Amino acid sequence: MEYFEKQLSRQEIYNGVIVKVHLDQAELVDGRVVKREVVEHPGGVCVLPVDENGLCYMVRQFRYPFSKMVLEAPAGKLERSEDHLVCGKRELSEETGLEADEFIDLGATFLSPGYSSEILHIYLALGLHQGSSHPDEGEFLNVEKIPLSKLYEMAMNNEIEDAKTEIAILKAERILALRK
Repeated sequence: MEYFEKQLSRQEIYNGVIVKVHLDQAELVDGRVVKREVVEHPGGVCVLPVDENGLCYMVRQFRYPFSKMVLEAPAGKLERSEDHLVCGKRELSEETGLEADEFIDLGATFLSPGYSSEILHIYLALGLHQGSSHPDEGEFLNVEKIPLSKLYEMAMNNEIEDAKTEIAILKAERILALRK
């Protein structure tokens, strides 16, 4: 059986640089009316670049909400109406200076569907070519080369804290293992 909640009203609570926050009234299947808080986010793209030697180009950057440096695959926010592959190519270039011959779509994921509209598109990038990185203004990061096998172990040992990165590592490891 499928269930549906009907939106009755929407009140904008906050309109920020990246997100909007709404407080909705929704009607449940049984007729009760409930409040739903929704964070509207434009979505993003994550790209796991893996070279011919199995090295992944990762970024480590400070993440303000957690007050710590976090190891992640290169990623970034979609601009409104932007194609996610175009965004992925841009973010890969900006953060690592890399371009790729092949982008394999690893799917899209809802990061927190209980309250956020954010959808993250994930790619595996192969056939890498080095250029020069050009991070966004105010973006400071370190690029690290780590073997995919090591990242896989880290993911399985709960040493990767970033969900999009963990998904990319696990899917890429499986796809590349099947290609051998």
